[in-house]
Amino acid sequence: MLLSDRRGFLAGLGALALTTGCSFRPVYGRQGQGRALRGAIRLADPVTRDDFQFVTAFEDILGRPNTERYQLSYTITKEEIGGGVVQNFGATRVQIFGTLEYSVVDLAAQAEVANGEVSNNTTYSTTSTQLATLTAKEDAELRLMRILAEALATRLYTEPGLTAA
Repeated sequence: MLLSDRRGFLAGLGALALTTGCSFRPVYGRQGQGRALRGAIRLADPVTRDDFQFVTAFEDILGRPNTERYQLSYTITKEEIGGGVVQNFGATRVQIFGTLEYSVVDLAAQAEVANGEVSNNTTYSTTSTQLATLTAKEDAELRLMRILAEALATRLYTEPGLTAA
């Protein structure tokens, strides 16, 4: 019993040493990047359905812009690939690959502070009625836009060019 307590104590000390050694800061802490970016990023106006879904998901994470310090422009591309082919029926499973290329500009300095891309994928089934397949496709596209928004927000938390006001 005493040995297991000592191991836990030593593991806790090791974790503490690692977090202080690498200047760990919680994203949503007082001076955290999550709080610094909340309401500070204005996204380019949405044009397509995917754009609208992405902007909505991104604003759910980082809030609507109220003190616009950064402008985010983005391009979303998608590719669908069928899989699980059944003879005389076609693809029974479709995979949607999405890529979001982004650029963040500091509005005060008029300089690009971050850019890059995030990508992910999702799938949907086509084995039911046309309406069910269409609904599944729309749901998969919505999930993909949410996944891309979460991936972008996570990436922006670690960008050194984006700082607190």
